[in-house]
Amino acid sequence: MNMRKLVGRNFARLRKASGLSQEQVAERANLTQQYISGIETGKRNPTVETLYYIAQALKVSHVELVQPDGHDD
Repeated sequence: MNMRKLVGRNFARLRKASGLSQEQVAERANLTQQYISGIETGKRNPTVETLYYIAQALKVSHVELVQPDGHDD
């Protein structure tokens, strides 16, 4: 299982469900939009602390970012 891709898919799904742009999440999590984009595309490997800040910005549990989604990659 590719955890970076999994986190990216979950993040994109949760962000869109929240009606937030990458820029809005970045501002709330005190990160750059470029870094947020890298996470969403599976190119970045965020720390546990970063996942926590992103989850707080999305108002979800950090567990939702790493929960398996049924894809096998």
